[in-house]
Parts: sequence; structure tokens; C-alpha cells
Amino acid sequence: MDNAGILEIIHAQKDKALQTAGEKIIEGKRLSFEDGILLFEKGSLSFVGALANWAREKKHGDITYFNRNFHIEPTNVCVFSCSFCSYSRLYAHREEGWELSADQMMDIVKSYDDKPVTEVHIVGGVHPKLNLEFFASLMKRIKTHRPELHIKGYTAVELDYMFRKAKVSTQEGMKILHEAGLDSLPGGGAEIFHPEIRKKICADKVDADGWLQIHETAHQMGMHTNATMLYGHIENYFHRIDHLDRLRKLQDKTSGFNTFIPLKFRNKNNDLSHVPESSTVEDMRLYAISRLYLDNFPHLKAYWPMLGREKAQLSLSFGVNDIDGTIDDSTKIYTMAGSEEQSPTMSTEQLVMLIKQVKRVPVERDTLYHVIKNYGVKNDPVEECAL
Repeated sequence: MDNAGILEIIHAQKDKALQTAGEKIIEGKRLSFEDGILLFEKGSLSFVGALANWAREKKHGDITYFNRNFHIEPTNVCVFSCSFCSYSRLYAHREEGWELSADQMMDIVKSYDDKPVTEVHIVGGVHPKLNLEFFASLMKRIKTHRPELHIKGYTAVELDYMFRKAKVSTQEGMKILHEAGLDSLPGGGAEIFHPEIRKKICADKVDADGWLQIHETAHQMGMHTNATMLYGHIENYFHRIDHLDRLRKLQDKTSGFNTFIPLKFRNKNNDLSHVPESSTVEDMRLYAISRLYLDNFPHLKAYWPMLGREKAQLSLSFGVNDIDGTIDDSTKIYTMAGSEEQSPTMSTEQLVMLIKQVKRVPVERDTLYHVIKNYGVKNDPVEECAL
């Protein structure tokens, strides 16, 4: 949509405050905290969706990114007891869970030796025996076996526990892991930053300041990270904007975040099963407002194993420009919570088709968004050498 079209939509709003917020976006001005609340409270799906799509296309045109990746989940045994989690098993009941050895994880890595994957994503529960030394050793083995494989690993929750148990500072711990082969951090463990909500759903794990400090330390070391927000449970609009605002402030300071990933709360098999899940309309509004508020984040990702394929397609019209990767059925975190994708696997061909079906241009990327192959360009030199 061109500027004239989006301005027509903005000026059709009867609410003057919504008009002003829309004009700020078109003029490249930053939304205030109050603007963010306003968009949640009064912005229709069509209004925020049109603005978010305009902002998305201004940044990326029709390009939609994906990558070829696989997950390793070392364990679902965890010392923490988050009320929203369907995945973990308390350490006291670890016979109900799994614990992979370093050799078993290396076998998973080796199973991809003949496949053109670019990233291994390592996250799991917080297990007291899987410590800093264990994971540093594991990553050295991975890098020795396949040096070019990008290791994106360990949520700030896992890292905080590792560092405290090893009695090292955040800076010391990050240095040890980075030198061992850790290339970037995922965004997990952020949940909702505001203490009012955090103490109700995950009181015993790292708080917002600790999460942000770990990511800031990674950024200072030249590492890129992702950010997430778990939405659609007991939080309200204020808590969502507070979360986004803290992320935006850190990004202003470091420019170290690659992408923001909203994570939809799923209510199966957890202590919040009585809380109804958010509607598709609310999901898309959340994506759209995230795109508009996080003006300094280059990318917005819809994690398709959590959202489902059709809704991931839909999100590409509401600000999203990335739908994650091939996954290869290597994650259980959302399947155990009742996600629509119970066998989260898509081939590259399926991902490309998924994106093309909604008139977007599929582009395979690496973890840091370097283009590997543009599937919308015929006879592109990048395409010829990609495989």
C-alpha cells in the first residue's frame, strides 16, 4: 500500500488519538507508551494491521525469511516450576522426563552431516547437572565436528542458573561460552517482564533486569540475540507495552537484537489450563502492534510450530517478515502444550510454497539474516551457489 492509501485509512478514523498515532508512524516518529496502550484498547484489527503491513513493506518489501535449522533439547528436567509450562518435569520427578548425554547430542548433530542446515538451536530445562562446564565442552565438540554450524543456545534463564552455580559473573560466564562456540542467544525466558505478572507465573527464575543484563552483555561482546514475549495468559495491555518498552530501550542502547518473537500461551497440561487461549484476531493485533512499537527491531518472527501454518501465513499481512525454519520435528516445547503443529516439520520446499501462497518472496537466511538463497529471483547468482 502506498502512502496515499495508508493516509486515507488513518484519516478515516473517528478517534483523533488514533489518527495522531497513525500519523506518527507514517512520519517516522516514535510511538509513546500511551500510544501503545491506545492501539491495544481502541485500534481495530484492520487499522493496526494496515499500519503494520505498511511498516513491514517499508522495511522489507515482500521478502519473508526462513532458515534451515534443527533443535536440540538436552532435557525437560527443570529446577523451576513455571505455571504456564507444559514441557518441564521437576528435578524431584525427573524419572518422568529425559536427559540427553553429550554423546547423544553429538549423534543428533552428526545426523545432519549431509544436510545443508545452518543453525542448531539448543534450549531446554534447567538441570543442575548440565552445568557451564558441560555445555562449554559440548559446544567445543560441535565446533570441532562442524565449524560453520551456528550455535544459538541457552535462554537467559538457563544462563543465569549456570553462572550462579559456577560462581562466575555474567561477563565471565558469557566469555567462557562464547569462546567455546556459542554464537548467539535465543529469546526464551523473557515471558512477561513486569514483576506483578512474573511473580505469579515464574517467580523463582531470573527477573527482568537479569534477563536484560544477560542479553546486554552478549550484545557488548558482539553477539546478536533474539527477544520474546509470552502473551495471552493473565497479563493485560499495560504489561505487554511495558515489556515491549523495556526491549525497545535496550535495543536503542545496543542494537543487538535481531528479531522479536511473540509466543502465544497454550493452555494444555499446565497450571494455567483454566485460562482461555487468545483468539486469532488478538494474535494478529499483537503481531501488528509489536511491529509498530518496536520500531528499532529489524525483524518480527512468527514461530510457525507454535502458531500453526495457516496462521503463520496470515501473520505475514500483520507485520511479520520471518517464519523461522525447517525445525525437522526436533522441538517438543509447544507440542506438549497443545500447539496446532503436533509434528513440527516442514521441508524447504514446503516453507517456500507456504510463503509464495500469500504472495510473499521466500528468502533463505542464516541466523544473522545474511541471504543464502532468494527463491523469488530466477537465475540469481546467490541461488545458483546456495545448494
